[in-house]
Amino acid sequence: MSTIEFATATHQSSTHATTTSTPSLRDTVKLSVQNYLAHLDGQKVTDFYDMVLSEIEEPLLQSIMQYTGQNQSKAAVYLGLSRGTLRKKLERYGMLICGSSRTND
Repeated sequence: MSTIEFATATHQSSTHATTTSTPSLRDTVKLSVQNYLAHLDGQKVTDFYDMVLSEIEEPLLQSIMQYTGQNQSKAAVYLGLSRGTLRKKLERYGMLICGSSRTND
């Protein structure tokens, strides 16, 4: 198993079936990690911390960039990062849009 998508999907479907309140981000992450670990069937896992962070970081960056209209300065403030650090993270995920090549995707 290389991602926690299965656990997240399982949690989302069970949450909507049992309650109308939205679970906290913390609860969603906790349940997803627990489900992932429960489905390992004895497989050894390495770099789990980095895998979880990358699974969370990319959609976080996508959402914040969309919310701020691709404004890196605003996004950096929202995230509590320097603009340079944000740019490095955007580049890591292929999300860095430079000047005139900027699109509304």
